[in-house]
Amino acid sequence: MPCCPRFALLCALLPWLMRAAAPLRPAETLAHGDLRIPARGADFDRVYSGVVSVSTENIYSFNYTSQPGQVSAVRVYVNSSSENLDYPVLIVVRQQKAVLSWQVPLLFQGLYQRSYNYQEVSRTLCPSEATNETGPLEQLIFVDVASMAPLGAQYKLLVTKIKHFQLQTNVAFRFIASPSQPQCPVYDLDHNVEFNGVYQSMTKKAAITLQKKDFPGEQFFVVFVIKPEDYACGGSFFIQEKENQTWNLQRAKNLKVTIVPSIKETVYVKSILLSFLIFFSFYLGCLLVAFVHYIRFQRKSIDGSFGSSDGSGNMVASHPIAASTPEGSNYGAIEESSSSPGRQMSSSDGGQPCQSDTDSSVEESDFDTMPDIESDKNVIRTKMFLYLSDLSRKDRRIVSKKYKIYFWNIVTIAVFYALPVIQLVITYQTVVNVTGNQDICYYNFLCAHPLGVLSAFNNILSNLGHVLLGFLFLLIVLRRDVLHRRALEAKDIFAMEYGIPKHFGVFYAMGIALMMEGVLSACYHVCPNYSNFQFDTSFMYMIAGLCMLKLYQTRHPDINASAYAAYASFAVVITLTVLGVVFGKNDLWFWVVFSAIHILASLALSTQIYYMGRVRTDLGIFRRAAMVFYTDFVQQCSRPLYMDRMVLLIMGNLVNWSFALFGLIYRPRDFASYMLGIFICNLLLYLAFYIIMKLRSSEKLLPIPLFCIVATAVVWAAALYFFFQNLSSWEGTPAESREKNRECILLDFFDDHDIWHFLSATALFFSFLVLLTLDDDLDVVRRDQIPVF
Repeated sequence: MPCCPRFALLCALLPWLMRAAAPLRPAETLAHGDLRIPARGADFDRVYSGVVSVSTENIYSFNYTSQPGQVSAVRVYVNSSSENLDYPVLIVVRQQKAVLSWQVPLLFQGLYQRSYNYQEVSRTLCPSEATNETGPLEQLIFVDVASMAPLGAQYKLLVTKIKHFQLQTNVAFRFIASPSQPQCPVYDLDHNVEFNGVYQSMTKKAAITLQKKDFPGEQFFVVFVIKPEDYACGGSFFIQEKENQTWNLQRAKNLKVTIVPSIKETVYVKSILLSFLIFFSFYLGCLLVAFVHYIRFQRKSIDGSFGSSDGSGNMVASHPIAASTPEGSNYGAIEESSSSPGRQMSSSDGGQPCQSDTDSSVEESDFDTMPDIESDKNVIRTKMFLYLSDLSRKDRRIVSKKYKIYFWNIVTIAVFYALPVIQLVITYQTVVNVTGNQDICYYNFLCAHPLGVLSAFNNILSNLGHVLLGFLFLLIVLRRDVLHRRALEAKDIFAMEYGIPKHFGVFYAMGIALMMEGVLSACYHVCPNYSNFQFDTSFMYMIAGLCMLKLYQTRHPDINASAYAAYASFAVVITLTVLGVVFGKNDLWFWVVFSAIHILASLALSTQIYYMGRVRTDLGIFRRAAMVFYTDFVQQCSRPLYMDRMVLLIMGNLVNWSFALFGLIYRPRDFASYMLGIFICNLLLYLAFYIIMKLRSSEKLLPIPLFCIVATAVVWAAALYFFFQNLSSWEGTPAESREKNRECILLDFFDDHDIWHFLSATALFFSFLVLLTLDDDLDVVRRDQIPVF
C-alpha cells in the first residue's frame, strides 16, 4: 500500500535532515559517491535559479546583523515549474533556534477531499531579536533546496529582508497574501495556524482585542492565512471541474491591518457609573412622585375633599359619587347587574365580611364548593352587556392565591433555568480563553471591551437596566399591595366594592421576568452563538404573554388562565421556537405544520375569548365553533352578540393568519425574532383595543398612565431602531457575522446593541407602568358600572 503524501515526505526528509544537522564541511560524500555542493554565500534580493535531483542539492547561506531595539525579519520565496507531486522540490530553512520546511508544489486540501497545488510559495522566518545585553547579533540562515526527482526539478529562490516588519500604532499596513504565501511568521499555514495564540476567521473585516496579561513580553506576531476555499467563511460549496488545480497567485487578498490602542481604565469607570446613574434616576423619580402623592393625600385628607386615588394607588375612606359612567354609554343597556358589587367579597356561606389575604386555610379548590358561583355563571356571562361585578364574583382571597401562583412558578422556573445557563456560559468563556478560538462567540468585535475573563463586558453591563428597573417595578407593586391590604383591613369601601379588583400576583411575575431577562441576556452575551440564542428570548415570550394575561385579567378576574396553563403554553412556544431555528431554514414541512398550528391555536383562543370561557377546550371546539358560525352568520345572518369582541377577534385573526402566511411563503431565517414579532403584535393590538374601548366607555386616562403611554411609544420606537442595526448574527458563519460589526457609538464603550438594551429595559418598565396604572381612574366607580370588554 503506498504511503500517504505527508508520511512519504517525512520518510524522504528524515535522513536528509539528519545530514543537514551535522557540522558543515567543505565537501561531503553522498551515498551514491557524488560530491555534495558546499554551502555558498548568497545575497539578499537576488534571484537564484537551479535544478535539483536525487543526486544534487543546493545550500545557500545568508547572514545579516540585527541591532538592539530593532526587529529584522527575512522572507523566503520559492517557485518551481514542476507539477509532479511525487517528486516535489523540498525546502529546508535552518536558523539558530528554528527549522522550517515545505515543499513546492504546495498541496492544500479543500472540502470533499479536493486538492489545490501552489507552485509559488513564500514564508516569513521567525526573527531573533538582539538585546542591549548581547549587543549586535549576527544572524546566519541556511536554505537547503533538494528533490528526489530522478530527472531533476527546476526552481527559483529569492530571499529578502522585510523593511516594515514592526507594526506601528495607528499606522495602516497594506499587503497581499495568498494560501501559499501567508504573511508574518509562526504557524502560518492553514493546517497549523490554530496551534497557538488568538485567532478568528474573516471575509472583509475583523478585529481582535488583546490584553497585556496574555502577552507578558508585550510583543505578539500577527499572522494572516488565506483559506484555499470560501466555504470556511460562508462561501458556496462549489465543485471543481478537475480534482487538482494550480491557482498560483490567482487567489490573493489585499489586506490592511491597523494596531489601535485600547480604551483606558477611566472609560470603564465612566461607563459603569453612567449605567448606574441612568437607572437610579428612575428610583429618584418614583420617590418624587410618591412623595408628591403623599403630600396631596395628606392635604386632601385634612380638607375632607379627597375623592379618588388619582393614580397613586392610595385608598381613602370617603364615599364616591353615585355613578361615573354617563348615560348613553354603549354599555348602559342594563341598569344594574344581577349581583350586587359587595357579593364578590362574601365568603362561601354568605353574609360574612372578607378576611385578610393571610388566611392560609383558603384553597383554590374552594371554587367547586361555591354553589352561588356555579349555578348562574353561564347565565350571567351570556348577558348582552357584562359588567365587572359579573366577572368578579369569586372570593377575592381565593382569586388572589390563584394569581400568586404566577409569581412562585416564575421564581422556580427562573432558578432552574438560570443555573445551568450560567454554568454553560462559564464553560463557553473558559473554552474561548484557553483555546483562543474567537469563532466560538459572535461578538461585535469592533466594540468588544474585555474585563477579567469576560470578552465583551460592555454587552453584559448594558443589561443592568433590566435588573434595576425590574426590581424597582417590584417595589412599586409592593407599595400598592401593602396600601391595598391596609385598606381592606380598615374595611375601606373603595377597596371592597369599587374599582378594578386588586390582584398583584401577575405584576410580581412580570417584575421577576424583567429581572431575569436582564440576567439571561447578560448570560447570552457572555458568548452569543447558535447554541444559546434561546436564553433571553424565552423570557421575552414570557414577558409578552404575561402582559396579555394581565390585560385580560383586569376585567375578567374570575376566568383568566391559571398559572399552570399559562406557563405550559409558554413552554410549547419555546419548544416551537427551538424547532423553528433548527428546522425552519430550509424544511418546508416544518412551516406547513407550524402555520397550521398557529391558525388553529388562534381560532381556539378566539372562541374561548368570545364566549368568556364557556366553551369546552377539546377536539370538538372547532366543530362547535363552525356550527355556531354557520347558524348565526350564514343561516340567519344575525348580528354578532358581542360586537366589540368580534371586531377585536377578527382583527387578531387577520394579523395572525398574515403572520402564518408570511412565514409559509418567505420562511424567515431568524425564527426566534419572527415568533417574538407575533407576540408583540398581538400585545399591541390588544392594548390598542383596550384603550380605545376604555375611551369609548367615557373612562379617563389620568396623567401618570397617559405619560407612561407616550413614553412607552417614544422609547420603543427608538429601541427598535437600534435593535434592527444587526451588529452580528449567529445565523451565518463567524466571518459573515463580522461583516456587520461596527464601532462603539457611546463613550467609546457601548455599541448600538447596548443602546437597545438600555432603551428596551426602559420601554418595558414604562409598559409595565401602563398596565399597572391604566385603570386608576376607576377606583371611584362601582364594579357594577365598569363595563367588560
